[in-house]
Amino acid sequence: MTARLPTQLVVGALLRRVNDAGGIAMVRARGEAQGGAILLLIEQRDGPTRVLERRIDFDGEATLADSAVTGDVEGYWRRRRQSDPDLWVIELDIPEAERFAAETIASN
Repeated sequence: MTARLPTQLVVGALLRRVNDAGGIAMVRARGEAQGGAILLLIEQRDGPTRVLERRIDFDGEATLADSAVTGDVEGYWRRRRQSDPDLWVIELDIPEAERFAAETIASN
């Protein structure tokens, strides 16, 4: 098992990187500071909002997985928050948002 940074620090780093690059990143829902899960809402100009989630495997390695959400993305993440109040929900609006997320979240 590897030591991981607290979720709050990872989210803060992602917000700063995206905002410094001229994009928009905002916290839609704040989760548990130390170990909450992260759900990313990626706004796409030419299509529906994508939903990515940080997944931690048994060895402590973080990866980003595409969540197959069709339709009401807002309702989806709100239902997820009801069952997991520790969940962080972050919205990203920047070209290559997945790259920013992977470099920040999956590298931790």
